[in-house]
Amino acid sequence: MSAVKERILGAVTVMSEADAEKVWKFVLDNLPSRSWEDLEEAAPDEWDLQMLEDIKQNPDCHEFVSQEEVLKELGL
Repeated sequence: MSAVKERILGAVTVMSEADAEKVWKFVLDNLPSRSWEDLEEAAPDEWDLQMLEDIKQNPDCHEFVSQEEVLKELGL
């Protein structure tokens, strides 16, 4: 993620709900809407192919934890 995007996320994280609503309205009013069809499809590179193979072969990749378990583990 770029430094600009990280700064935007950080700013949104600490702003009030009212300010976040203003930012969202700005986004909706000033930036073009996008959809999944607007994304350019890219072929997987070697790293992607390695990850996909690991998902198939590694039994740890088939272990899932529920949201409730995660929240309990985090004490939330």
